[in-house]
Amino acid sequence: MKHKIQPKLEFAPVDENSPLFGHENEKGQYPIISIQDIDIAFGRGRKYFKAVSDVSLDIYPGETVSLVGESGSGKTTIGRAIVRINPLAKGTIYYKGHRISGDISREAKKQVVREIQMIFQDPAASLNERATIDYSISEGLHNFHLYENEADRVEKVKNIVEEVGLLPEHLTRYPHEFSGGQRQRVGIARSVVMEPDFIVADEPISALDVSIRAQVLNLLRKFQIEKGLTYLFIAHDLSIVRFISDRIAVIHLGKIVEVAETEELFNYPLHPYTKSLISAIPIPDPILEREKTLFIYDASQHDYSVNKPSLVDIGNGHFIYGNEQEIAHYKEVRFGKQK
Repeated sequence: MKHKIQPKLEFAPVDENSPLFGHENEKGQYPIISIQDIDIAFGRGRKYFKAVSDVSLDIYPGETVSLVGESGSGKTTIGRAIVRINPLAKGTIYYKGHRISGDISREAKKQVVREIQMIFQDPAASLNERATIDYSISEGLHNFHLYENEADRVEKVKNIVEEVGLLPEHLTRYPHEFSGGQRQRVGIARSVVMEPDFIVADEPISALDVSIRAQVLNLLRKFQIEKGLTYLFIAHDLSIVRFISDRIAVIHLGKIVEVAETEELFNYPLHPYTKSLISAIPIPDPILEREKTLFIYDASQHDYSVNKPSLVDIGNGHFIYGNEQEIAHYKEVRFGKQK
């Protein structure tokens, strides 16, 4: 049976009335994902909890943006909101100029599921233990009719399995027969076989051995180059994301406190929370590791009772969260006193 493959969404025309107007980067690109002033909350009454507050972030085609922060900071909550698992309490998320948050059409929901994929943190929990690897990888192809006939489906699954470093004979096996690294490769294959444009990678290497992490990172980078993928890479370790990121957004207690290009952030960390994360990166030399000084972040050092903070671009695409006095201080630290 021959299936009609559904075409992908195209970017909406961007004009002065578009919500993306003014968001283009230096290459003239508009965001593939634009998160604008979102709040995400859970519970009601006494159990009401705001996990994410006033977060805005643009992600441009072909880049990797890493969202970094400690456990409970809201990283995964934002990633799950992009794939429409978590509803928004406020704000809007746009994909290729189309609103994908809130109530949208059935067709739009199908497009989001097809074109925005998620690689989950726990490779064991994200796979059906009762299903073969062939079934798990093929499920999305079946649901969206992304193959012309059975021979085409078999060929697509075989090719993607080989691309992630597994063998065709693995397709008849079950998840419990694989190591953690192999299961994560299956998770990557299941996402990439859908031919998405955007992938949310939710700590995809945190559950893996150190020796396997570099292999998975190299695999993600390979697919980005070959297939033009765009990533939101969620992690809690800055040393990991330095290798794969074009830009890094640092999040603390549901608020993004700093965004910059990777080397800009590592060379000129400005927000004290970012400094604390960088100071916690292990040093391979045991002598230097013992002698290093940890920077402890204390949120009470900020006085926002009068002058309210906001996320401000201080130059070089470096965004920092603070009030007027703090922003002036950060600018002086980064660029020196302006004449």
